[in-house]
Amino acid sequence: MSILVTRPHPDNEATAENLRARGHVVLLAPVLKFEPVAFHDEGEAHYSAIIVTSSNAIRAIAPQLQNLDIKNPGSKSVGLLKLPLFAVGEHTAAAARGAGFAEVIVAAGDAAALRDRVMQSARDKVLTKNSTLLYLAGADLSRDLGGELGAEGFNVVTQTTYRMAPVAVLPREVCDGFAAHGIEAVLHYSRRSARAFLDAARDEGVEISALAIPQCCLSETVASVLRDAGASQVLVAASPDENALFDALERALRTRLA
Repeated sequence: MSILVTRPHPDNEATAENLRARGHVVLLAPVLKFEPVAFHDEGEAHYSAIIVTSSNAIRAIAPQLQNLDIKNPGSKSVGLLKLPLFAVGEHTAAAARGAGFAEVIVAAGDAAALRDRVMQSARDKVLTKNSTLLYLAGADLSRDLGGELGAEGFNVVTQTTYRMAPVAVLPREVCDGFAAHGIEAVLHYSRRSARAFLDAARDEGVEISALAIPQCCLSETVASVLRDAGASQVLVAASPDENALFDALERALRTRLA
């Protein structure tokens, strides 16, 4: 019996390695494909900090970082790496540090926590309430983080640095696994990837089998997509991190064995 990981490459490889270390057989079906978008900042904004909600934004912009200069509040031209960066969680923070950002502030794992962390920095006088923030974002946003921070007095400039394109088909071994009842749970990491998984499963004719097994989701937002599609065994991680998702998986498997 296998665990199906729908997370995009290359993060799915690390997930698979962690699952195998826990004794699981793993199948990979990345249902979204990463596509970088070139960074162009032609405005006159003077940035105080950067906000990032996905490590994919760091991966997309990494090849340009050494050559990117922007304006800071003192109107001086500085490298992007010199600005403080607010990361949504530890995974994204690690990617930022690996890319060369020296000052990385880590939130508790989701966009709401990142918003609150930025607001706390203003209360702590690390930022001013009218600071201009550069939001390195994906093309499809599940939450209007820029609007929420704008309502709090910040000026947020959103730059699209990547898109995640749906993958229309599932690997043949995954379809065969569903048909043979050889997959015992599916891991979902985002609302958009959950929708892409459902679309691909429907197109492949395995939707009923796919939804008949536990769906383990990183957040309630992700879980709602599966419930709306008719999944009856939907488990949500206690916090938006992979270890908590693995704990949800173990709960699901214990329930199936009971």
